[in-house]
Amino acid sequence: MLRLFGAQIGASVHIYPTARIAIPWNLQVEDYVAIGDHAIIYSLGKIHLKARATVSQYAHLCAGTHDWRDKAMPLLKPPITIGEDVWICAEAFVGPGVHVAARAIVGARAVVTKDIDADQIVVGNPARQIGLRQP
Repeated sequence: MLRLFGAQIGASVHIYPTARIAIPWNLQVEDYVAIGDHAIIYSLGKIHLKARATVSQYAHLCAGTHDWRDKAMPLLKPPITIGEDVWICAEAFVGPGVHVAARAIVGARAVVTKDIDADQIVVGNPARQIGLRQP
């Protein structure tokens, strides 16, 4: 169904039927990606999930915000990129314009508003590094 609405979906992708995906034509999902129960993929801007990424249950990827510095509060649509082998854990939030690099782990309920480097493990609000993922 997502493909019919313009989403680019790779091979062997598993998206739970309870996941909420807005504006599917802004979604690119590479091979072997999983999107869990009740995940929110708010793709006002482009969201790219690279190969083997996992977005766990109730996680929220939000590619939209407003420019609060402008009185008109115009809509902004900064893209989100989730790298290869990344795990976005349960109930985590990834904000607009964020790039989570390959193999990083965003812990449960973490709030990510800045880019995360490869292999970093981050937790908390705001997200902070607690370790590195070992290959």
